[in-house]
Amino acid sequence: MVVKNMHKPFALVLLDVAILCRVAVATIRPNIILIVADDLGYNDVSFHGSAQIPTPNIDSLAYGGIILNNYYVSPICTPTRGALMTGRHPIQTGLQSGVIAASQPYGLPLNETIMPQFFQKLGYRRHMVGKWHLGFHKKEFTPMYRGFETHYGYYLGCGDYYDHTSEANEDYFGFDFVRNTTVDFTGIGQYSTELFRQEANTIIQKHNTSEPLFLYLPFQAVHSGNLPSGKSLQAPTKYIKRFPHLKNTERKTYAAMVSALDDAVGSIVQTLKDKNMHSNSIIVFTTDNGGPANGFGGNAASNFPLRGVKTTLWEGGVRGVGLISSPLLQTKGYVSNQMIHVTDWLPTLYTAAGGKASDLHNLYGIDQWGVLQTNGKPVRTEILHNIDPMDKTEAIRVGDYKLLHGPITGYWDGWYPPYQLSEKSSYDKMQMSAYKHTNRSELGILQETCKPVTIQCGPKPVNASTNCQANKVPCLYHIPSDPCEYNNIASSHMDIVTKLLAKIVEYKCTMMVPPGNKPIDPAGNPRVNGGIWRPWLD
Repeated sequence: MVVKNMHKPFALVLLDVAILCRVAVATIRPNIILIVADDLGYNDVSFHGSAQIPTPNIDSLAYGGIILNNYYVSPICTPTRGALMTGRHPIQTGLQSGVIAASQPYGLPLNETIMPQFFQKLGYRRHMVGKWHLGFHKKEFTPMYRGFETHYGYYLGCGDYYDHTSEANEDYFGFDFVRNTTVDFTGIGQYSTELFRQEANTIIQKHNTSEPLFLYLPFQAVHSGNLPSGKSLQAPTKYIKRFPHLKNTERKTYAAMVSALDDAVGSIVQTLKDKNMHSNSIIVFTTDNGGPANGFGGNAASNFPLRGVKTTLWEGGVRGVGLISSPLLQTKGYVSNQMIHVTDWLPTLYTAAGGKASDLHNLYGIDQWGVLQTNGKPVRTEILHNIDPMDKTEAIRVGDYKLLHGPITGYWDGWYPPYQLSEKSSYDKMQMSAYKHTNRSELGILQETCKPVTIQCGPKPVNASTNCQANKVPCLYHIPSDPCEYNNIASSHMDIVTKLLAKIVEYKCTMMVPPGNKPIDPAGNPRVNGGIWRPWLD
């Protein structure tokens, strides 16, 4: 009897193994950790040269990853968060005018597919920890019905860091904290930054590493607390004690809030390492808008030397703190000067996760993964900062030029050094004062080897505050040479003004939908809902 050899030749076995290995590698998608800081000022991280607030953990991600030096967000919260989740511009979603406040019965439209829903298609586990602020009048608008498997956090825009109440105004006041869809009182008395740090760490520790993780982590920090009757700035005493060199009480407390946020970021990165997930993780850190400086909204942030604050279309309102950090980056440790917009994160991360950005339709965002991987040629040449038909303001950046139009002057349109500093303060002297009170082991080698990325303004003309009257005629700035918006050059470059105005008209005609804003609904007042902010139209 002849026995046939039932085994494959050795070469074919090796080929099969190689194919299986390639398939296995292709299915190991990167973990994505998307961290949002609320109202963080451009000058409130030490990798941007903050002379008062060391942020060693955030700095470590920045210097070891890619610092985004030409990165833009919307001037206020809800529009940025909607843009981040959808990859679509706020003028496309009706979120271009202000924020969702109190019991206004609208939100990010339900016909918009958002980031966790896209990542679900790629097999991701999807968790959210922190602030939503994209609508909650009906349960369908809340995170658990929009692709997230868990949500630990709150719905509104601000609140008390310890008792987790939210005061929209003195007549609309209630508790705002949930676990998934259930009101959760267990965190009362505990600082929200620490609660969110603990929750994020728990999610990572319990994660099944055979599946990719998408963790969306929009912190409450460093937004002001309840106004007008609550404490606007809150931080644990242990953090306040880190800043004896700051004499202004508001700035000292704000610095402590940033420091607590920085510690939370460091803790989460360490947990990823302990779980052996860090080597296959992408971490993005972004702010949602510019900082509310020097008392704006009860806060003490700093965008200096940039002009303006949160809610404005000046650089201080829209130029964001941003970075991406990952061992998976082919090229890192550099400063990116490619133009990047907050809407770019969805297609960029979707591509990084192994998806095809071409499968995402009608986006304003552009896939930047290849650019970031190689420090490559820019793929974005313009950014519409906003068109707000309600307050009649508009701004756009095309190439090197930025145009602003509408009633934007006369309202927080100056340059605001952080409390205790003047425009002529010595950076080196104040930074050493800050570092003197910081544990050097926390700083590692950063202080010695990494140079902060700072803004160089050039000489300030005497008419810097008055040479732009945008409510009368558009103003034009050349941002690379004038990042602090000192010199309105519109009168000498009317051809560029005409071109940029035409671009705005094009956006209005081809992309913009009406704002979705609606008046406050008294039926959503916590007074008639058991003292709770909850969906009230179900």
